[in-house]
Amino acid sequence: KVSIPSALVAAMGVECYKKENEIQFNSEQIVIKKKMSGKEFAEQKKSKQHHVKCFKYYNGHALCTVIYADFTDKTLVAENHTDFLVKTAFGQKSTPNWDDFMAFLEERCVPRQREGLQDYLEALGLDHYDPLEIVLRTEGRMAEDQQWLSVEDVK
Repeated sequence: KVSIPSALVAAMGVECYKKENEIQFNSEQIVIKKKMSGKEFAEQKKSKQHHVKCFKYYNGHALCTVIYADFTDKTLVAENHTDFLVKTAFGQKSTPNWDDFMAFLEERCVPRQREGLQDYLEALGLDHYDPLEIVLRTEGRMAEDQQWLSVEDVK
């Protein structure tokens, strides 16, 4: 347990008892900061001329998760809009990383091992397996559930 002087916490703009705080450790230092909203993240990244997309993940008509993904530096912010974790993009993981995002996209695609995969890819106009491109063309729809994605570039 570590105690931090309240004046320092106030200066950081962090609220001690809120889950909106981010704590990171990079093997040398611990960083505590106020968690940025998805819109704040997107605005900050766009101000640096980064390529940002917004993925809205639905279960039927219910919005479950909004993901702002920066394809320039491979970072993201995810915001859940349901407490039903099974229907969210990343389950219990509150701060997913780029690998988690890529795994999520692949989960919303036909499996790589599927027989006849090449025919499926050709029907989509693809010459290789690319989860992002597959999701962009299929909305990540799968026959076994009602979940799907809308994707737009952040302007």
